Amino acid sequence: RSVFQLDESELLTVPDGWKEPTFTKDDNPRGLLEESSFATLFPKYREAYLKECWPLVEKALGDSNIKASLDLIEGSISVCTTKKTYDPYAIIRARDLIKLLARSVPFEQAVRILQDDMACDIIKIGTLVRNRERFVKRRQRLIGPKGSTLKALELLTNCYVMVQGNTVSALGPYNGLKEVRKVVMDTMKNIHPIYNIKTLMIKRELSKDPDLRVQSWERFLPKFRHKNVAKRKEPKKKSVKKEYTPFPPPQPESKVDKELATGEFFLRESVKKRKKMEEIKVKQAEALTKKQEERNKAFIPPKEKPLLKKTTKAPTEGKLDIEAIKEKVKKAKMKKLGAPPVNPAPPSSTTNKKKKN
Repeated sequence: RSVFQLDESELLTVPDGWKEPTFTKDDNPRGLLEESSFATLFPKYREAYLKECWPLVEKALGDSNIKASLDLIEGSISVCTTKKTYDPYAIIRARDLIKLLARSVPFEQAVRILQDDMACDIIKIGTLVRNRERFVKRRQRLIGPKGSTLKALELLTNCYVMVQGNTVSALGPYNGLKEVRKVVMDTMKNIHPIYNIKTLMIKRELSKDPDLRVQSWERFLPKFRHKNVAKRKEPKKKSVKKEYTPFPPPQPESKVDKELATGEFFLRESVKKRKKMEEIKVKQAEALTKKQEERNKAFIPPKEKPLLKKTTKAPTEGKLDIEAIKEKVKKAKMKKLGAPPVNPAPPSSTTNKKKKN
């Protein structure tokens, strides 16, 4: 079968368990023509650790025939190829190793960069946020409480992530580094890392299903919408800006200008004094009247509220029975005085007979 008859899915798939063969001395027996070298600076606080682990660094680089040197006076590490170096990419890996060591990555993790399937990425985050307080908050959000967010990211991407100062150092496979960079950049753009971690977890489960390899995963992935933050409350008193004019404001009139306008400036001194005295007297008279009114207020009695008269409705003659009322009054009087009834009943015949007997 020709290549053109193959399906696109067959071309993209890689056989399971396939590994690229390692680069040996037989592949390049003559070695390299030119010497290549790289150097990097490291901070002062890293000096003690580098002195301690330097024999291990030399041993690890010696296996790939790379010479390393540590300069404590200048504060720099340099690596260069030798005549025995056969792998041309070994110097690039050595450069990445010294970069990671300078960025506070421990030697146990940094030495993994010398493996074939490993790569590293140093993400600069210092210039992404201008405000320093906001930058510190977002960097802490990436680490999470007790480093839980960073640990979850490491487990999902199979990468080692180290947040140090203004950089994030990541070490792992290429696919994982791609995801780490995306999460870090989104976090600095004020997108919480938990959203990206959630999508990574779903992708991890979907990749296990062989039927979904060809299909699109968009329907399974969550879609997070940006919530509009409430606008700032506007002030009650708005200061209205005046229209811009190129001309300066008119100069305020002085006392002399006002006198010239009214004609007082040309009057005699005696007339001016008389006029001033009249004005003072008028003001004094107004003040006296005001004071007198305030004093008289104390002697003015307050207004009394009018008393409300109780309106008694006259009884209607038609409704009341006068005879019935009279009888009631008579009965009440009789009960009080203990008088005998007006028409006593005649004694019965039986009682008279009993008395005779």
